[in-house]
Amino acid sequence: MTDLNALTIAEARDRLRGKDITATELTEACLARIEDAGALGAFVHHTIDVAREQAAQADKRLQGREEAPALCGIPLGIKDLFCTRGVASQAGSRILEGFRPEYESTVTAQLFDAGAVMLGKLNMDEFAMGSSNETSVYGNAVNPWRRQGDDAALTPGGSSGGSASAVAADLCLAATGTDTGGSIRQPAAFTGITGIKPTYGRCSRWGIVAFASSLDQAGPMTKSVRDAAIMLGAMCGHDPKDSTSADLPVPDFEAMLTGDIRGKVIGIPREYRMDGMSAEIDALWAKGRAMLEDAGAEIRDISLPHTKYALPAYYVIAPAEASSNLARYDGVRYGHRAKLAPGDGITEMYEKTRAEGFGDEVKRRVMVGTYVLSAGFYDAYYNRARKVRTLIKRDFEQVFADGVDAILTPATPSAAFALGEMKDADPVQMYLNDVFTVTVNLAGLPGIALPAGLSGEGLPLGLQLIGRPWEEGDLLNCAYTLERAAGFVAKPEKWW
Repeated sequence: MTDLNALTIAEARDRLRGKDITATELTEACLARIEDAGALGAFVHHTIDVAREQAAQADKRLQGREEAPALCGIPLGIKDLFCTRGVASQAGSRILEGFRPEYESTVTAQLFDAGAVMLGKLNMDEFAMGSSNETSVYGNAVNPWRRQGDDAALTPGGSSGGSASAVAADLCLAATGTDTGGSIRQPAAFTGITGIKPTYGRCSRWGIVAFASSLDQAGPMTKSVRDAAIMLGAMCGHDPKDSTSADLPVPDFEAMLTGDIRGKVIGIPREYRMDGMSAEIDALWAKGRAMLEDAGAEIRDISLPHTKYALPAYYVIAPAEASSNLARYDGVRYGHRAKLAPGDGITEMYEKTRAEGFGDEVKRRVMVGTYVLSAGFYDAYYNRARKVRTLIKRDFEQVFADGVDAILTPATPSAAFALGEMKDADPVQMYLNDVFTVTVNLAGLPGIALPAGLSGEGLPLGLQLIGRPWEEGDLLNCAYTLERAAGFVAKPEKWW
């Protein structure tokens, strides 16, 4: 039964409920696969004892008279950004070295209440700041896919690179991710899996290490749209500990996967057809449009005129919020503390601790954020970016008010690139990886990326669907229809 780790959540749920397999067998298959996949750098903190205990508890629950929840006995990987009680939670940073929370994030608590099994913590860009998983204190996470005839190690995307790599390589059945500017959707597209960022406020942010509080949102990274629907249902819900959490009922997302989108209006934004877009991405977009049209949807060209300002607005707002959020890491209460020289005081401790604890990209963004919030520049940069954000949100509101149900765009400007390829380039080149995804975070909308084809080099290419606020069910159904039409079943060949 060593191939159990390759099951989807839906397949595993049915086999667990049918007493065909046990949660313990499923967990052991994943643990064996993880042990064999160190070259991927996906898992950074292993929780073998926790996993076995949770699997045993799940088996007892599955043997009970009442039907167990869909996630009962399902082995998951948890992004290192989620605080997990008694387990290292470092957000990929040296400054949180040794930090083991005495509390559980709301999202992981809900997953564990549903019977999910935690296999360990997953690699990520430091404090979720990156698009290639090259800023992690643990080292790079590696994409399980390789170009045809080329052994170069590729990025799994970022910041949820470890999550994407682990799911694509079948180390776990699914994983948690977080998305501030595309950090679920971009890595999902790079690794041939599905990732959904729900509406801002749908999932609690409590217990998730903050990057940019008005943009961060947790979501599932899975092997299929159905799995995303199942897992999202367990992750969502009102949380009084999070003031931005929406007090709304959580629908049965899986039950909404009818595959019928006849009469739905799908918007194609002309502003996303950018200079320099690869011919492969353009062709994939056209293919996605045709598949949705064949399924009975009405395709409509739309305009989102402020899209061109999204990336600069994002890279003002996100660093500004990061500089505020990361001020709490000072070496006083927890995490790394620098060794001090005789005569050093509290100021020197702060300076040395932050200089040692933060990586270069985090320092860059903290300095940018501090600059745009400083006296004399606040109105020129931060307030102006906030106004642009309002205009971007208004663009989407107008389109949805005009009857559009979902918007189809590319997920990324290219297939996965090689690790190190952009590390020494102008940082703006790396930031351009988020060009199709940041608008969704700025507007607080739900967005999903799913694989729809392969590049000429044999790498996954993804499409993105953007939905109306709070209508993740309809969005997932559109994605489900597109997934079935695309018929993407390719898997990476095992080289690790």
